[in-house]
Amino acid sequence: MTGRDMRRVLTGCLALTALHDREALLSSILDTAMDIACCDAGTLYLLEEDALHFCRMVTRSQHIRQGGHNDPIQLPPVPLEEQYVCSWAAIHNTSINVPDVRQDTRFDFTGSLRYDAMTGYRTQSMLVVPLSNDQGDLIGVMQLINALDERGDTVPFDPDMEFLISAIASQAALSVVNMQYAEQITALLNSLVGALSSAIDERSPYNAHHTRNMVRIAEAFLDDLKRRGDVHAFDDRQRRAFLMSIWLHDVGKLTVPPEIMDKETRLGPLLNDIHDRFRIIRLLDRIALLEGRIDAQEQQRRAAALTEAAALVERVNTAGYLSDEDLDAVNRFALRSYIDEGGNPRPWFTEPELERLRVRRGTLTDGEREIMQNHVVVTSKILSHVSFPKLFSAVPHWAGAHHELLNGKGYPAHLTAEDIPTEVRILTILDVFEALTAQDRPYKPAMPVDRALKVLEEMVDEGAIDGELFRLFRESKAWECVLGGSGT
Repeated sequence: MTGRDMRRVLTGCLALTALHDREALLSSILDTAMDIACCDAGTLYLLEEDALHFCRMVTRSQHIRQGGHNDPIQLPPVPLEEQYVCSWAAIHNTSINVPDVRQDTRFDFTGSLRYDAMTGYRTQSMLVVPLSNDQGDLIGVMQLINALDERGDTVPFDPDMEFLISAIASQAALSVVNMQYAEQITALLNSLVGALSSAIDERSPYNAHHTRNMVRIAEAFLDDLKRRGDVHAFDDRQRRAFLMSIWLHDVGKLTVPPEIMDKETRLGPLLNDIHDRFRIIRLLDRIALLEGRIDAQEQQRRAAALTEAAALVERVNTAGYLSDEDLDAVNRFALRSYIDEGGNPRPWFTEPELERLRVRRGTLTDGEREIMQNHVVVTSKILSHVSFPKLFSAVPHWAGAHHELLNGKGYPAHLTAEDIPTEVRILTILDVFEALTAQDRPYKPAMPVDRALKVLEEMVDEGAIDGELFRLFRESKAWECVLGGSGT
């Protein structure tokens, strides 16, 4: 082996270790071996379920390149039977050098010759090398075809080449196994995250589809960015990390009490307390009338006021927004009192009831909203204790910042534009959009898509969200994978 040969092998091995994409790695394994062996064609097989499956096929003189997700090879797998040269190499974990397949009687080459007849190619020399990991477990087989001399003529493979290709095959097997380990770890992490996300969502029947819908919309949006070739498009590694942050963005809701998470109305169970109290007040007024402490006109006046207050309570309890008029009415009735059975003055409404009745928007009081908003802080704390692989190292920050706004008015850290990366900007848009259009929220009806887009547009005008990313999102119509194309 010359120094030049050694450099070629080392360069090839280093190139394989630098790849992180499975499809690129498999293609590079075959191309690297063909370059070092100086041959015209080659096939890479991977072992699956006791058969060798075609993974890559290259014939340079005919400009043929097959294999991969976008161009699967439509050939049946080769069974592990010793009459086939690639299977023999796999079974015995030994390289085989065939100078001329037409003169060789050891193996059945009818498949290669049949392929030659179909394509006009002429297979002559062959070098078959098994790919095994450091434990000796077979990963696949590499079949190199038609070594070329300096004039470009087909010649047998140099026996010294077997060692070089075996070295490449060993590194290739190690790279494939390492990538398989990484994929298995990622798959395990994804399954755990998916299960955790489902548990979070299904704690509340009103939040059961939020995360899954966000992931589906995100995937459609990222696909659209990739089709456009937009500068914001993610590569595969960025995409996986970003989707992981969506799956985990609400993990902090594990600490939010269900009575806050599922709060459909302002008062909740306190409404029954008010009804019971009003019934008692009516009975006390009737007793006062019968005992002559008040007259009929006063009793009717009090009854009318109670009826008005009860109607106000019912209206405010479920209102999406508390008007100034209703707030004034609540404050007016807050001054009313009655005398209980023991002769003690009591207010019509307790302070906890008044706090809830004075909520301007939604159903949560300031204290309850603080607990709900704290879920992002808890999300960051929980995820900071997870030893994420390097690929997912930014996930805790992205997930914990999905309520931050570019104008600094978000929470919990009040970050501004320069501190909010693209991933968080997209996550915020997706979270707001899904929340607005969700059909399972207890405190509001689902908002039509056109109205939700208008709300997001207003947030752009306020400097809260990224205008360019919002424009791309709107043009993508990514939500149609969840909501359909009706716009509702």
